[in-house]
Amino acid sequence: MTTPKTKPSIDTIAAECLAVRMRMLNRVVTNIYDDALRPLGLKVSQMNILVATAKMGMARPAEVCHRLHLDASTLSRNVERMKARGWLEVVPDEDGRAQPFRLTAQGRKLLQKAAPAWQKAQRKARAILGDEIAEGLKDAIGRLPSEGLPE
Repeated sequence: MTTPKTKPSIDTIAAECLAVRMRMLNRVVTNIYDDALRPLGLKVSQMNILVATAKMGMARPAEVCHRLHLDASTLSRNVERMKARGWLEVVPDEDGRAQPFRLTAQGRKLLQKAAPAWQKAQRKARAILGDEIAEGLKDAIGRLPSEGLPE
């Protein structure tokens, strides 16, 4: 039940909450990319892990989590699915706990095939967000306490 004292706070939150707006935008933009990548059996969340892995060469789970701001269980679940599809492979390591991984040839081919669909989704998302917000997102990522995305 709202009271006269709480109503302005509720109105302010409803009108100004950045988290709500970011979550809405995230769902809309994620759907744009997922729809574009679906014919390849790929989700944008998986593509981001593949791209980070390609840039790193040999990817250590903790480093991927750090770069992409993912929790370990989310990464592990996605990596297992991508290994099962032949897109990633585990690299033998002295420390058996870390299980570093790398892109397979099949994973690299998938990224090449995904590029046109990604470009189409990128244009569509940018049209919705506008150039100013799209550039602002890059700037905001740069202000994160530790750089979040691979260069």
